[in-house]
Amino acid sequence: MPYCQKCGAKLDEGDKFCYACGAPVAKVVKEEFIVSANNLIEKVKELLHEGNVTRIIVKDEQGKNLLEIPATIAVVGVALAPWLAALGVIAALATNCKIVVERRE
Repeated sequence: MPYCQKCGAKLDEGDKFCYACGAPVAKVVKEEFIVSANNLIEKVKELLHEGNVTRIIVKDEQGKNLLEIPATIAVVGVALAPWLAALGVIAALATNCKIVVERRE
């Protein structure tokens, strides 16, 4: 489910404008990567440093969401440490993970 970049309101998939503030909604493109647990943290760090990512979702082999990292966390480097610690725990428990990356065009 997308969120408004200006006010943070939840939006429906087909919305072109935010119902709360009227801001135009950018198109969201999703990419999926399947990585082994050994490469999970490195791949997430790589994606966060790209800068055009709005959200990263880590899923297990069955498709359950394990962790969601919003883009605002990537901007603040100090706040990133707990997310990486959580990724370390996920990497220890899972064998393969799916990373879903949301980018705005």
